[in-house]
Amino acid sequence: MTRPNTTPVTPGPAAAEQQVPALVVDGVTVRFAGLTALDQVAFTVAPGSVHALIGPNGAGKSTTFNVLSGVYRATEGSVRFGDAELTALAPHRIAALGVARTFQNIVLTGGTVADNLMLGRHTLTRAGFTTTALRLPSAGREQRRHRERARELAEFTGLGDSFDTPVALLPYGDRKRVELARALCMEPKLLLLDEPVAGMNTGERVGMARTISTIRDALGISILIVEHDMGLVMRLADEVTVLDFGRRIAGGTPQQVQQDPTVIRAYLGTGSTDGAGDATDHPQEDAR
Repeated sequence: MTRPNTTPVTPGPAAAEQQVPALVVDGVTVRFAGLTALDQVAFTVAPGSVHALIGPNGAGKSTTFNVLSGVYRATEGSVRFGDAELTALAPHRIAALGVARTFQNIVLTGGTVADNLMLGRHTLTRAGFTTTALRLPSAGREQRRHRERARELAEFTGLGDSFDTPVALLPYGDRKRVELARALCMEPKLLLLDEPVAGMNTGERVGMARTISTIRDALGISILIVEHDMGLVMRLADEVTVLDFGRRIAGGTPQQVQQDPTVIRAYLGTGSTDGAGDATDHPQEDAR
């Protein structure tokens, strides 16, 4: 069973050296062979906030994440992260700017928790191939520093006791935590969480929600989350953007969005606003 994350953790270089910038999505349109997947989508993730992106089936949430992380190219519009324009950058360039992502389906390698977390430190490694191959002292020292940081983040995310355990032996919820911890090992300024509690049981969901809240509070980074657990979204998010059929139909605080008649119609398929409180109890799968 995962222990509560009570270990203090300090912000990494990304958050400590400079202020976390805003993410500004402005008029983003994505078309696939004539099909418009996103249509003039716009929203801003304020520095240090938790911003949720929600919507019913086919809303375009995953497409938005793919644009932000460089997997898809926007047909029109702009995505700015501080002074950087992201729409023309490759995924590794976006990651180097401090944007880390988890995925709906767990993406892990074989080996231990430590092995997977060390992959997240790769973009921060200074030692070149020759220095590492020759096992020069400087490379060894750097490797130890990265491993110590990976262990610290493992403790922070409740994986300290499993640091040297093969990921294949971990329960599902802990494997989701490994992916989260690996993203944190990149020392991001912006964390993109794609359905972080999908497939978890109730206890695992509560623990993950607590961890996400602690990440924001302790590290000061921004978090953009796509999640079908609307109860979690309403508890964690500072701001919510709602998509439907590729368009932004609402935005505001969780309370404002929950009571918005347009949002209720999108989720329930009805013009009635009598079930306003029920709109968040009907999560649906996202086509893209």
